[in-house]
Amino acid sequence: MPQNFDSVIVGAGFTGLTAALELARAGKKVLVLEADTVPGGLASTFEFKDGVTIEKFYHHWFDNDEYVPKLVKSLGMDGDIVTMPSKTGMYFNGRHWRLSSPLDLMRFKPLSFIDRIRLGLVVLQVRRVKDWKAIEHLSIREWLEPLCGKNVFRIVWQPLLESKFSVFADVVNAVWMWKKLVLRGSTRDPKGGEQLAYFRGGFGRLAQAIAAELTRLGSEVRYATPVTGVTTAHDRVTALHTPAGPVAGDRYLFTPSFPIIAQCFEGAASPEWLASLRRVKYLANLCLTLELDRSLSDTYWLNVNDPGFPFVGVIEHTNFDSPDNYQGRHIVYLSRYLAKQDPLWDYADDDYLAFCVQHLQRMFPALQREWVLDFRIWRADYAQPVTERGYSAYVPAHTTPFTNAWIGTMAQIYPQDRGTNYAIRDGQTMATLMLAAPAA
Repeated sequence: MPQNFDSVIVGAGFTGLTAALELARAGKKVLVLEADTVPGGLASTFEFKDGVTIEKFYHHWFDNDEYVPKLVKSLGMDGDIVTMPSKTGMYFNGRHWRLSSPLDLMRFKPLSFIDRIRLGLVVLQVRRVKDWKAIEHLSIREWLEPLCGKNVFRIVWQPLLESKFSVFADVVNAVWMWKKLVLRGSTRDPKGGEQLAYFRGGFGRLAQAIAAELTRLGSEVRYATPVTGVTTAHDRVTALHTPAGPVAGDRYLFTPSFPIIAQCFEGAASPEWLASLRRVKYLANLCLTLELDRSLSDTYWLNVNDPGFPFVGVIEHTNFDSPDNYQGRHIVYLSRYLAKQDPLWDYADDDYLAFCVQHLQRMFPALQREWVLDFRIWRADYAQPVTERGYSAYVPAHTTPFTNAWIGTMAQIYPQDRGTNYAIRDGQTMATLMLAAPAA
């Protein structure tokens, strides 16, 4: 007979881990099932061959994020949060431009003086939007271009949107960009610079600390345990299917992407509900993580606005968190969002490295292949939900057709975009819903 738990949570990302922690602290016995071998989801970490540990996909927090520091403090680890200035820039027309402050913006010569002013005023203009549903019917271009002008949109925003959303660039609604601009505008210091936060040792270390606390509280996290299906009876889930056998609980929370949840419920739920899960589109992410013996530049976040480059940005993590924390190595991320039908998705790792280094040398001519000490390529099938016009009307609810099962995924964080801070918030929300639900 399967062991019974108060709650079973599918996924050990930060939503699942936070929900489990809240439930365990309320005295519940919780089981977390994770398909990967480590906790953290998209924020999990790995080791290079020399033992340097880093996230698979680049991560940071904003200094005004609320839920991360509260969670960290509850674990007694608030001394491990560090806040540092961020150096940002843009690669455009074959040149690097710094864009970390208002003064840098005024020096950005690809735009006329008037256009620089218009770009600088965008954040003030977007703050006037108080009801995000009033712009949800507009695409980003339809909303943003009249605010900043066609030339500013063409040079600054269009290349980033096309790199970020690929084939969906023209259908993402304006709320996504509005929230980004409001958030980034609120993280500036008195001089206009941006402060970002990081957790010492990486987000994976924080995820491991939550998992350890769950164990201390009498709950459990099982790794390498994917959920392949569910058993239901009437309006309740009665068990989850795993390669090791069935797992039963009183209540269930599913935190992976909607397509994975739909696969779990295939044959056990109505076609209409499964179709509503599959209505939300996603982009995959292909992320090359480089370990170099020297730095490329002094910029942390370099947006790539020149067409023809295979990545949306060059993120040199060790221009944010010191190389001293990585044995003196320099860590660089090259991120590309794409549909899985893109030929690049199926590149062998060595071929994709060569492809990216070739393009990177166009930006940094001194770069030699020998600078690369190690590399990893990470693929996330469902990395970015696509929030089309009217998204709030069709995104599935946290509830399901089953009275003892809920969904909490990054696609439901809307109108915020995915991020660890809001994953933690939603984990707390889901725990509250589960605790408040009546007993069977």
